[in-house]
Amino acid sequence: MDAIQKLAAVEAIKLLKARYFRGVDTGDGALVRSVLAEDCVLDYTDCFVDPLTGHDHFPALSMVMRGRTAYSGNGLAEIGVVSAHYGPNCEIEIENTTSAHGIWSMSDRLIMPEGGPVRELLGHGHYHETYVKVEDNWYIKTLRLVRTRVEAVPAA
Repeated sequence: MDAIQKLAAVEAIKLLKARYFRGVDTGDGALVRSVLAEDCVLDYTDCFVDPLTGHDHFPALSMVMRGRTAYSGNGLAEIGVVSAHYGPNCEIEIENTTSAHGIWSMSDRLIMPEGGPVRELLGHGHYHETYVKVEDNWYIKTLRLVRTRVEAVPAA
């Protein structure tokens, strides 16, 4: 690949990740599934464990999803969670014409449903991902969310 092809691939992957964030935040499961490889692996194990305290603020989300169809429904929105993701920085390395990997810094804010002990979760960390190009489109092949901090805002 020449430099222009690599830059085009990086930009395509940036758009892919933006669509992932938008799909998660708007509860658009179809949009999220459209950016996932058919045989993807999404590893959210311990994704709300605060590494400073060891406390798991949302154990129900500690899971591994295998395959595009494992992301069923509309994600967090189905359980009444409103999310806002921010992924400003990325390190993307194009390996060849059909594979790449990257790390995204991220912060997210989750507004939890009424009645629970926590009103909001504020998280920080990194998405570690691999990508695959099938025909003309890039897809998320693997995803692992690693937290550096999770802060809980108690319910009033």
